[in-house]
Amino acid sequence: MASAFFINDLIALPIALINFTPMEISLNKYISDSGFCSRREADKYIEQCRVTINGQDAFKGNRVKEGDEVRVDGEPIKKKKQTVYLALNKPKGITCTTDLKDKTNVIDFVNFKSRIFPIGRLDKRSEGLLFLTNDGDIVNKILRAGNGHEKEYIVTVDHPIDADFVSRMRSGVRILGIVTNKCFVKQETDTRFRIILTQGLNRQIRRMCEVLGYNVTSLKRIRIMHIGLAGLPPGKWRYFTPDEISSINQMLASSSKTADGDGGMDE
Repeated sequence: MASAFFINDLIALPIALINFTPMEISLNKYISDSGFCSRREADKYIEQCRVTINGQDAFKGNRVKEGDEVRVDGEPIKKKKQTVYLALNKPKGITCTTDLKDKTNVIDFVNFKSRIFPIGRLDKRSEGLLFLTNDGDIVNKILRAGNGHEKEYIVTVDHPIDADFVSRMRSGVRILGIVTNKCFVKQETDTRFRIILTQGLNRQIRRMCEVLGYNVTSLKRIRIMHIGLAGLPPGKWRYFTPDEISSINQMLASSSKTADGDGGMDE
């Protein structure tokens, strides 16, 4: 019959047989999970030597263990309290940046009570739906273009479009050294069309139109995934509803958290 094992027996075990390794987490994830910024932005802070661990300069690849003190620009990183998800109808003239030195930054515009950051970008000249949150994981999942999340836009250009324009936009246009993915495009008036992207290269729609000889005069994002602008006036924001949060979590359940895509929430 096997003898009983008591906690005192643990003391007699060789030290090498006992796993005292503390729980660790990657530095960028630690900062992101705090709600300070997205993981991608955390990497930029680290690269710019603006992050320290226990008073020492941090580097990409560093890991954080229990009891470590992490600071960004001298500000201690604390565990976030409650996860926040906001939908903003961004007006023209507001910049999607967390840089408070920019007087048109979206953070001061929203003036939320705790730290949040935008998911992706809308050009300063553009308007429409923008998500803001303190949840770094959801940022990475939505930003990854490979996850195929839809973004819908209404676009007006400076002169009449035709069937050839619509066809070429649908098929893909070469910008930034690549051909854009095939997408849904529907003409609505002689100068206005609707487009749905699952990709989000920098200034993608504007660049596509410019290649075809058009300039965008108005660009409005009206939907991201299943969330739209209905009932949200320009310049106003609202919380996600419980149903929206549940649905978005289900849609993202199989998505990768890795943010090495091509910026899937730019316009």
